[in-house]
Amino acid sequence: MKFNYKYLLIPALALTMSSCSDYLDKNPTDKLSPSSFWKTKGDVEYALTAVYSTLQASQYSYGAPNFDNITDNGYGQHNYDNSSNIAQGNISSTTGGYISSIYSTSYRGIARVNIFLKNLSEYNAADISEQDRKNYEAEAKFIRAYYYFQLYMFYGSVPLVTEPLDLETQFQEKTDAKNIYAQIIKDLDEAIAVLSDVAYADKQGHAVKSSAQALKLRVIMNDAFTSKTVADAAKLAEAEQVANALISKGLYTLDADYVSTFQDASQKNSKEIMFSINFLAPNNSTGMDMWYGDWMVVSPLQNLVDSYDYTDGLAYGVSPLTDKTDPFKNRDPRLAKTIFKGFVQWPDGKIHRPSNGGPTGFGLKKFLTPDLVPYGYSTRSQQDWVMLRYADVLLLAAEIENELNGPTSKALNYVNTVRKRAGMPNYTAGISKDQFRERLRKERRIELAFEGLRFYDLKRWKIAEDVLNKVTDGIIPYSFETKFYRWPFPQTEIDKSQGKLVQNPDYSN
Repeated sequence: MKFNYKYLLIPALALTMSSCSDYLDKNPTDKLSPSSFWKTKGDVEYALTAVYSTLQASQYSYGAPNFDNITDNGYGQHNYDNSSNIAQGNISSTTGGYISSIYSTSYRGIARVNIFLKNLSEYNAADISEQDRKNYEAEAKFIRAYYYFQLYMFYGSVPLVTEPLDLETQFQEKTDAKNIYAQIIKDLDEAIAVLSDVAYADKQGHAVKSSAQALKLRVIMNDAFTSKTVADAAKLAEAEQVANALISKGLYTLDADYVSTFQDASQKNSKEIMFSINFLAPNNSTGMDMWYGDWMVVSPLQNLVDSYDYTDGLAYGVSPLTDKTDPFKNRDPRLAKTIFKGFVQWPDGKIHRPSNGGPTGFGLKKFLTPDLVPYGYSTRSQQDWVMLRYADVLLLAAEIENELNGPTSKALNYVNTVRKRAGMPNYTAGISKDQFRERLRKERRIELAFEGLRFYDLKRWKIAEDVLNKVTDGIIPYSFETKFYRWPFPQTEIDKSQGKLVQNPDYSN
């Protein structure tokens, strides 16, 4: 069942105001105060809903496909979140867009979690059980871990804040990145120990144990590679335990159809979704269909289209099935389900012709809703954003197995499960560890296209400069420097920190 965020204003205000309660003499007359809010179990659950709602920020939900516009997957003609400038290497403390928004939205989310946890700890009414209290706390910590992972991933050492701030403590110094990582794992382990051990579909909208495990797997694998081809065996062993726990439990399978996971009509019964960010039209809708189906916010690049193999398992230009006049003929079925050329067409004959032109000739189809054609200003999209799904877990498990033991039958089985669902032939035994690694990285690019994960993969594999500096069909010139593995702190944050926050070394004047 989807969260209904219609009444989020009430708990959001209560969460915000509670951080000021120590130094305000009296409550404002035009806003809900914590003294009049945290009275019932319903209030606590409203407040938890407000914590979840922070994930609806476009960077983490319906706008995530735009993040692929700073990779070799796509181009953003509207330059949303400054994606074009970032792709060109115009990265500084004043760049704005993702450089500043990921920092600010993450800390806003963390602040709301911290305020919620403080108020929850002080809530002493008898209408919530101890188990309820533990579950609420665990769900909030899962969300805090997600935000700190974003900060750790993009900035490294950042302020570590686990309590509400006030006027005296609002400016914080950086904490070493290893301690940020430790806090992420701590929050996730504490969540895993408490959350329900059921499939996400059973508690849709609420994080469950497997949600936290899947996020932990992603966090560990983000740090697994010490160079382009060398992985940390200890990290891999730790990740393997998490992956095995997820797979052996048998709670998840791949949905029968590749795109049903992303379409509103079939998400409720999905056996693949492990956590999603929920929306519910008309009060809590997004512009997803308009953005991608009409405005062409994301324009897939030709090199991505060319990376899809043919149905015989061979590459573009190598397969005898290659037809350069028709990019979709005899191709991996995921191509036509992910990308459209010229206009959107559905099997029932519905067609939408975008009002914006596509600079590459291609548009993004993967997340569109067939029933909402035509896409425009009045379109109210409510498909949930899938943050964690089982196909990603299988591909990570295959990666772990290959790095530890080579392309064993176990590694092949994991990746072939994903390929079978797609309608593609199996990878077969007889390839080397290096060959399997390259094929698996290509498989992740195809399977997870425009889910906002490509940049994470390029960074964690330490190949961002190799890949991005070779993009020649990006409309704009691409540039990635080694220092971009960590972004600068937004200058606005430096300026207002009263000397507490020190810029990352590569960006210091």
